[in-house]
Amino acid sequence: MSSTRVLVADATSTDGTPEIVLSFRDRLNVSVIRGGMPSVGRNQGAAQADTPYILFLDADIELADPSLVRRCLERAQGKNLQCVTTNISCHDGSWLDKVFYAGCDFSQYLSYLHRPFATGMFMLFERKKFWELGGFHEQILFAEDYRLSQQVERKRFAIVRGGVYTTNRRFQKMGHLRVGWLFLKTAMNYGNEKYFLRDHKYWAEPNGLPRA
Repeated sequence: MSSTRVLVADATSTDGTPEIVLSFRDRLNVSVIRGGMPSVGRNQGAAQADTPYILFLDADIELADPSLVRRCLERAQGKNLQCVTTNISCHDGSWLDKVFYAGCDFSQYLSYLHRPFATGMFMLFERKKFWELGGFHEQILFAEDYRLSQQVERKRFAIVRGGVYTTNRRFQKMGHLRVGWLFLKTAMNYGNEKYFLRDHKYWAEPNGLPRA
């Protein structure tokens, strides 16, 4: 909807993101705000929101179903939910990319039996609960979305089918084995705060330097 406010957190990108975003101002209520690491950019956007729910999306996300956002919002309002997410796939990736994302979806559904989690690729959060939890932990450099969503009670969490498409950029940058190992270690350390506060070089560039 053209009245829906869209906030794009830009972390000093060099690909013309601010200019591209602002070119849609004649059709969308869109603004560019200062970003940084994902937690920082997301929190800064959330601080400007005044709606009951906030939808967080990664930059490389494409909705697989145009009705997804509406259905998630209706589910959240109808069931008094605090966090809603969806399944993720990579339609342009290799068969191995698709297998890894299918495994991630399976793990997400499996986690719903005990301590469900969502990823920042698509996360609809009740604004009040978001700030009660303190927002995204800005000292966590990896899996801050996982950490935050796991604090939501299972009965106040839902996974709505419909899905979003993402890219395989993380696999291309880090390799499938490293990504898979990080995912597994994160699941095993869900109750270990110190694990999340360590730098796992997730945002490092291929030359080993941190991203600007």
